[in-house]
Order: sequence, then structure tokens, then C-alpha cells
Amino acid sequence: MSQDLEEYHDIIEELKPMINEPEFNQVLNQVASGISKQKRFLLKMELMRLARPCIRLIDLRGLVDGKCRIYEHQGKEHSLDDIAIETFERQVRIFGEYTIGVYEAVTNTENNFRVRYKKEQEEAKAQRNKPVVVKPKVEEFQAPIIKFGGFAQRGEERMNFSVNIEMFTDLNKSIQATTIDVSVNGLKVKASKEHLLKPEERLTVQFRGLEKEYLLDKRQGVAYIISSVERTKDDQRLNLKRQFDTPFPSFDKFFERFIHGNKRRYKVNLDNTITAIQNKTYEQYYIPSFVSIPVFIEKVNEQYSPKYALANDCNREEIQYWANELQDLKIGYLLSDERIKHGLSLNKNRQEMFIFVFNHIKNEKVYFYSATHAELDAKPDLKNLFLGYGSRKISWRIYKLEFTEVDPQQSYRPLSIGNSINDKVKRQNQKPSPRLMSRLKNIHHVALLTNVTDDISTEHYQKFKIKREQLAQLKVFGHPRNRPPPLVTVYRFKYFNQRRETRFLLRTAVQVNVDGVVIEGHTEDISTQGLRIELEKFFHQSDKVKVNLSFPQLQSVTSKYELTDLPYIVRNLSKDKHVVHLQNFVTEESNTARRFFEALIKSNRSKLKAYRDEEEVPGIGEALRNIYAKNVINVAYFLRKDGVDFVPDAVATSTESNRLTQLLNFQAKPKHFNLYPLFRNAQKRHDFINHTLAKIKPNDRPEMRELFIAFDPSKEVIGDAINSYFVDQFTKPEQRRQFVAQALQHGQFIAVKVFLARTGRPDFETMQSELNYVGVYAVHKAKLLEEQLWNISAMGDIIDVTDEVLRRYEFSENAILLNHKPPATHKVKQVGIEQLLKT
Repeated sequence: MSQDLEEYHDIIEELKPMINEPEFNQVLNQVASGISKQKRFLLKMELMRLARPCIRLIDLRGLVDGKCRIYEHQGKEHSLDDIAIETFERQVRIFGEYTIGVYEAVTNTENNFRVRYKKEQEEAKAQRNKPVVVKPKVEEFQAPIIKFGGFAQRGEERMNFSVNIEMFTDLNKSIQATTIDVSVNGLKVKASKEHLLKPEERLTVQFRGLEKEYLLDKRQGVAYIISSVERTKDDQRLNLKRQFDTPFPSFDKFFERFIHGNKRRYKVNLDNTITAIQNKTYEQYYIPSFVSIPVFIEKVNEQYSPKYALANDCNREEIQYWANELQDLKIGYLLSDERIKHGLSLNKNRQEMFIFVFNHIKNEKVYFYSATHAELDAKPDLKNLFLGYGSRKISWRIYKLEFTEVDPQQSYRPLSIGNSINDKVKRQNQKPSPRLMSRLKNIHHVALLTNVTDDISTEHYQKFKIKREQLAQLKVFGHPRNRPPPLVTVYRFKYFNQRRETRFLLRTAVQVNVDGVVIEGHTEDISTQGLRIELEKFFHQSDKVKVNLSFPQLQSVTSKYELTDLPYIVRNLSKDKHVVHLQNFVTEESNTARRFFEALIKSNRSKLKAYRDEEEVPGIGEALRNIYAKNVINVAYFLRKDGVDFVPDAVATSTESNRLTQLLNFQAKPKHFNLYPLFRNAQKRHDFINHTLAKIKPNDRPEMRELFIAFDPSKEVIGDAINSYFVDQFTKPEQRRQFVAQALQHGQFIAVKVFLARTGRPDFETMQSELNYVGVYAVHKAKLLEEQLWNISAMGDIIDVTDEVLRRYEFSENAILLNHKPPATHKVKQVGIEQLLKT
């Protein structure tokens, strides 16, 4: 309904049941007698529109605060919640059939997230003149920091068991203590903090609490050494390791039998296994859904070159961007030895750069161009020409490239439980093969490549004027085809929801017929059940629409199959509407596409290049995944559902300290990050998160938004210290630059790209051994753990793009350098002796 008719909402509702009655005009004139004829005519047109039959299916999953189920009406299945079903049936009774009015009423119920958001915006607008002081609770946005792979493997079981012991130092000093958990080869004990104990100190232990019940030798103690000390406010916790240089075989046999016989009674300590399951689940939510491309860098004879890349279903499209007309991947162009060495020469937590990229297709050949900020600054006469011309092309990209040091040994990821549990666990704990490690031995760094292009930054660079006659000078930024880059082999970590069939790389002409309009394009990959194509023009239809495809080049190689007007269904669209995923529309009468591609793949399997799902060296995909997971550069975050809101659940990063982590540490508890900048919003606190998740599905690529943050830690109240806006909240570019300038003047400016996606279902199969182990000793804990992990609803990445934004708005290099320094923090006033004496 248009805004002009909103004020007549009640009249429209009153007239709906009369729209198909003969006396409709008479009733309209009576009910709307006080309205002008022109408005009365608009009301009639609106009611006639609402009464038109509708064929659209309704799917409210993720869009409403309610559980949706299949609801069938006249042979068509809709996905509706209880409120929507009630509304649907009531409106059908009013109109007499399924109409546009029914559709709009069902999609605008009060529990619809979009409707709620609009209502809240209107309420906020009505209150805009009233001063509001927001003092949010800091704890509301905090989440614990986890580290993927950050759990201990125990070589043996530990039993929770408390018993009094007496420890003797080398000087024969007696210390009373109590065990927390015990194992054959070690103890964890609690002692008073008054005793100054340190690692590597040797102790002799007498188990006084066991001597009363068991015949133990009271004359001989058991030798241990302190492996670590944890001091708390009230006591200290010692981890002790058994020493066997002083033999005590009778005690060893007794203790082994004692633990084995009592572990079900006193319960095995499961803390590290539960931590492992939690961390692995977060990792499984994250690894399939991040959009960055981890490229593993090999160092041989002081020369750096890219060797491997790790693929998932969300970054495949970006990897495919670097395929030329022969489907050879040229991503190595970005990672020259010079660029890698320059990146690694930078300060440890600032080993990053931004690269501008586009490609040019001429005579069916793909030519790649790229330049960093430094390379553009070295040729100032061409800088604006490169940015202005490149940003006008569909292939325009802005990448953030980050480096981090890694260790091939991080590829080994044993379970959190020891080999003694069973043979299956023993197999899973096997170390990587020597053949696999030989492929990884020269890998010392990961280069993380992230596409951070968006419409706002692209429009900014498009304002640069270009002169066509100067375009030939851009060849200096082109990558010569006669000097190919190092070959980068792409591997994919296989998780449970991998694709059902192999996809093969094939670039061939295709014509897409949509309602009589033909759009030219090329296939990117094919399979027997579907394909992916890149179109020369925007695809203006939505998904699930039916189209017809013709393959003129493939038709020339076959006479057996008619490759024109083959039916396909659109399954997914890229954000720029140029890349389309399609599935065969197969019926008994029409299965030509499937039969042709089955024959094509079968007869050309040795020539066609498949995505590397079959690994050359078994386990290399998982090994690369393990290495990257231990070295996640950006900040990954996870959200859980809390009523209708999404709240922080956990964060993960391997970065110790940089500009972004310092911001997120502000007013956060130890080992926590404060995600307040993501949730703070001028209009509504949960604006971006709730309303983005309401419209995307679990298998969709993450949505990306740019967030500007003004950070002044000298302020006490977090709402004053952190001021953040998404860039599309600014109506003019001048407002964005003004915000940046003010942030730099009063503290620090930080810009981040916020990625957000829905999670799929957790893959418990890969951690089944650990889940079973927890279930044996604490089935309630295993069930509670599964429930908690199922409740994780969304994940994303936070990526610092501050330097690119500052250069975009033409701030000086000196200002950019100073902005890396932490701003002055709030100082707590301390009352000294001088002040006390003066009072």
C-alpha cells in the first residue's frame, strides 16, 4: 500500500469483503463520502489491485518470530508460522480466493521482523526531539575468546578425586594439600598460597587420605615434579608430573587399579574434551562460511611463492575469478616475491596491504591488472586513471592482503582423548604421513586474501575522470601472459554438506532466454545436474525462476543432442547479479541437458579439470585447514538466538594485539571481547544483525557492510567512548569524511568490514568419538552441550580496513601512521597521601 493511502487503511479493511459484490460502488460512495472523488478513485484502484489473484509462494522461514511449517492451499505449498496461517485463512475468507491482498497481509504480520523494524523506526522518529541518554550494560555485548585447536590432548584419563596429601620439598618442608584430579602419571592439587612453589621444583607426596583405607607404604613417598603453577586470589593450583627415577612399582600398580575401578564412581575429568568439542564446533561453523582465501606461502632459497589455497563453498567464486579462458588459476599474480617480502618486512601486527584489481577480456583472452597503494603512489600520473578506469569495470576488486607466520607442525590435530580409549581413537590420533609433511615442510606463511569491494567505495573511485587516449599506459600494471605466475593448487576441506557431485571447469558460450530476452554469457563450471554461468548483463530476475539455455559452441561438436532452449531453474544469484547458479529442470519429456553433460564428462574426463576434491596426497586438505584454523588473522564472531535478538556467543582469533583487538578489549572482562561497536546504532541497537539475518538463509554467502568507528577511550561511559555508524547511514560522502576527521581529532578512527552469515547444522560426526566419551561418563553434559551448539545461529568476520578508507578520503600518510598508535585511555583518579594531608 502506498503512503498516500496509509491514512485510509481502516476504510480499505472495511471495503475488502465488498470488492466482488455488485453493490461495491454504492458502498464505496457511502463509506468514503467525505473523501474527494480523486482519492475515492485511488481507493477503488487499490482495492481492485488487492483483489487480483496471486500465484506467488510464501516462505516466511527466518523472516518471522515463529516456527514455520508447510501449509498447503489449493495444491500449492507455503512455509508459514501459526500467526501467518491464521491471517492467510482469514484473508482468503474475506477475498474469496488467494489474492495479492492475502499475500501482503500474510507477509506483514506483527511478528514479522521487517514490520517490527519499521514500527520501531517510526517510534524512534517520533521521539527524536526528546534527549535520550543511552548507558548500555557493557556485559551485554561481551563474548569469550576461543582459539581454534586450543585444547589439550590427554594421553591418559584423569579422575576427579579429592583426597588429603602431604608434600615434602627437597628441604623436607611439609605442605598440606588436596588433590583435584588424579591420573597414573600426574596430579592436580590445591595448596595454600603461603608456600612459594615454582615449576621444575621436585616434591615427594604421601597420600595420607588413602593410607587409612589401603595398605600403603608410609615410609616411602611418591616422586613428582611441578610442571606448572596457577595462582588465584585464595590458593594455588599445582600440576604435578610423576617421576620414575625413584621406582615405586607397588604404588604404580595400586594406583592404576584404583583409578580404573573408581572412574565411573568419581567421574573422569571431561573439561578438556568439552572444550575441544565446543572449539571444533565453532570452527566447523566458521571454516565453510568465511569468504577469505587462505594462500599458503612456500619459502625456498630465500624466495617466496604461493603454493596452495584452501577453498570452501563461500570463497570458490572468488578463487574462480582468477581463472583465465583456459581455466588455469592465475591467483599467483597477486602474490609476487616482491609483494610478499614487502608485506613481511612490515611491523608484526601490521603485515597487510590493499590491492586494486580488474581484468580485461580481449579476443576471448583474459588479462589481469593489479596495483597496491604503494605501486600507485610510485606512478602518481597514472593513479587516478587506474582507479577511475578499473572501478568502472564489472571485474573491479579491492582486496585486503594479510600475512601471518605458520608452522607445518600445526597440521597435526589429535583428539582430546588418549589412544588407550579404543582402536578408533588411536587411528584418529595418528600423525600426518611423512609424504604429507614433505609437501608442507617449506610452508612458513599464510597470505589471507579478502575481497572488501562494496558499492560505496566503488562509486567513490568512479568519480575520477579518465582519458581514453591514456589507457594504454596502464600496461605497466598488467601481468604479462608470457610470464605465468607460480601454480597455486586449490584444496578443499571436506565437511559433511559438501556438494553431491563433482563440478568441472569449462568455459563456453551460453545464451540465456528469460521471457523472450536473450542474455549472452559464458559457463564457469558444469556438472550433470547444473552449472554456473557469468553473464555480460545484469540478471534482473530472482531465484527459482525458469529460464532456457542454448549452447552455440557446444552445439557445433554434437549432432546427437539439440542444445537449444534447454530448461533450467535459477538456484542462486551473486550479489552483483552477474553470476548465476542453475539446476537442470528434468522431466520425462525433457532431460537432454543431463544426458548431454553426462556424455560430455564421461568422454572427456581426462581433459576436464575438476575442483580438487580428490586429494593428490590424502589428508592435505585437512592439514591445511588445521594450519589456518590455528592462525585465524581476523576476528571471527558467533551469535546465538536470545528471544527475537541475536547476542554474542564467542569470538575467535589468533592475533594477540593490534588496533582492532585493542578496540574490542575496551571495558571487556579478561579473555573476552566487547562487540558493542557492532551493536551500537543511532536508530536501533540490533539494526544490522537482526534484519540481515532475517533475509538470508544458511547456505547464502555472507553479507558485508562497512562500519565507521570513532574510538575515544578517555571517556568513561562506553556509549561516549565508542561511536559507530554503518556507512550507508550517511547520506553524503562529505558526512563520511567529516566523521573520520572528527574521530582522528578526538581519538582514533577505525573502519571495519563486517561479514555476517547464518550457520548450518553442526557436523557432530567428526567429533563423535569425543561426544561418545563424554556421554559415557556424563550423558546429561553431552546432551546439554549439543543443545548449546545447536543454538549458535550466525557467524561472521570483522576485518580492519582503516588504512584503505583513510587513503580513499585522501588523508595524509602521517595521519594514517599516527592513527595506528593507541589513543590516551581514561585514567582512574587516585587519592594519594598529599591529597589526604591537604584536606
